[in-house]
Amino acid sequence: MKGITLLVITILCFLVAYITYGSWLAKQWDIDPKRKTPAHDFEDGVDYIPAKAPVLLGHHFASIAGAGPINGPIQAAVFGWVPVLLWIILGGIFFGAVQDFSAIVVSIRHKGKSLGEVIEENIGHRCKMLFTIFSWLVLLLVVAAFSDIVASTFQGYSINPDGTKVFYSANGSVATASMLFIPLSIAFGFLVYRKNAPLAVSSVVGVLLLALCIAVGLKYPIYLSKTFWLGVVFVYIFIASVTPVWILLQPRDYLNSFLLYFMIIAAVVGILGTNPTINLPAFTGWTNSFNGQVMFPYLFITVACGAISGFHSLIASGTTSKQLNNEGDAKLIGYGSMLIECILAVIALIAVGALFSNGKMPQGTPAVVFASAISGFFSKLGMGQAAVNTTFTVISLAISAFALTSLDTATRLGRFLFQELFTSNKAKENSKVQGYLGNMYVGTFITVGLGAVLCLGGYQNIWPLFGACNQLVAVPCFLGVSVWLAKKGKKNFMLLIPMFFMLAATMSSLLISFKTNLALLLNGKGSLAVQGLQVVVSLPIFVLALILVVEGMKVLWEHRKKKMGVIKSVNN
Repeated sequence: MKGITLLVITILCFLVAYITYGSWLAKQWDIDPKRKTPAHDFEDGVDYIPAKAPVLLGHHFASIAGAGPINGPIQAAVFGWVPVLLWIILGGIFFGAVQDFSAIVVSIRHKGKSLGEVIEENIGHRCKMLFTIFSWLVLLLVVAAFSDIVASTFQGYSINPDGTKVFYSANGSVATASMLFIPLSIAFGFLVYRKNAPLAVSSVVGVLLLALCIAVGLKYPIYLSKTFWLGVVFVYIFIASVTPVWILLQPRDYLNSFLLYFMIIAAVVGILGTNPTINLPAFTGWTNSFNGQVMFPYLFITVACGAISGFHSLIASGTTSKQLNNEGDAKLIGYGSMLIECILAVIALIAVGALFSNGKMPQGTPAVVFASAISGFFSKLGMGQAAVNTTFTVISLAISAFALTSLDTATRLGRFLFQELFTSNKAKENSKVQGYLGNMYVGTFITVGLGAVLCLGGYQNIWPLFGACNQLVAVPCFLGVSVWLAKKGKKNFMLLIPMFFMLAATMSSLLISFKTNLALLLNGKGSLAVQGLQVVVSLPIFVLALILVVEGMKVLWEHRKKKMGVIKSVNN
């Protein structure tokens, strides 16, 4: 299979899906551009602020992407390119894009509230509390892991056992450019939102200055330790979580999105120019020979952001819905941005397929594999080594930008969820609880503080469970929206099918993880700090998911019985 063929087929599939299925969903959910959004009804200058469609698209896309659409397909490629491609296409169109779109819609119809509040109103308070606590704990893990990832991409040097330093020029350049992005973003936000500067002109100037930041980074890399950068990251995400979104979150994500668009365009140009051959086998078997994992459920857990990721629903209902300027933008920002991310996932699959050689997967992290493949395409086009090195660094910078934008959004979401735990109707009975724990600065401090403790204390011990936990978040999202649609008398099968599939995949993954880790412990091959901790954590998560689904299905069933009763009485 050739890279161009693969890319063209998938882009056509996504384009047709956006025009047909996306429009059908918009019709089913009564999308009305004339209806006022919560961003206007509850504008507060901090979280609820209307954003123009290109700006919000940049925020949502940059926040949902993370490193997932690159990591997932490259890691899952051990099963062959055909199953990965099919899951990206079918999962993206009927699962991931539907989830993002529906989460935005259900949130704006509930005053911009998060999924926890939606679940409380439509299913019950207990389910809301269980979902919110679970989602907040997942976000703590995201804060811990992404803080470590970002600090690693900024790390300027390491120290050998003999005391000598090894410097990383690419990391130093990424650090310089990323630090310059911050004042640039603040200036952009000030000009657009406070001085009413034209968005088009500001965007052109902003992109040019973005390129200048990259050039300065390449020329003047910063070489500082990982420990130093961890401290900077923790301080940054605290500030980013409490400042008004127009100051940093909106403009930074918008400008960073151009980096991501550049990376996609550069990859497409490289593929079109070289038409690489996919050397990766089409199908390697239901069980891969590298680590013995079976395709179900691991393929559907590993390829998350490139097909569906539960984390997206938290962003869609957490920050995006509070900034939606016009309800008509929901399809582009929810359904459309997910399909763009799916295209990036396909490019990552082409990249690993092109580097696959002699029956062996390419060496290095997924980010390195991706950057190496794309810069290699440009090398084959006859570009000089300097241009190839620059391309590699810029792609590395873009991947780092993915992680940082997801990180500061995750921190703000964690703050939202923590506040909601202490500002619900029942919590309002206690003014002290509402006043202190419901305060956004306290919520942010606790979220960042615990995330930092987890990061420094060894989040890696439970990180293997993150994939299943992340995908599990999609289940209550689909469930909550399904119940809401049922109460409105609307179709919800487009949500129930992906809900049951993701439930089966995540529960199977948790059971396999529980069984495997328990066996290692009983055989004396595991440790309490790693396998033991995963056993302890995976079991309550499994039970939690069952409770949520059972409670939600009870509500759906009761509503269905009432509906059938009404139909019978009318017929009689």
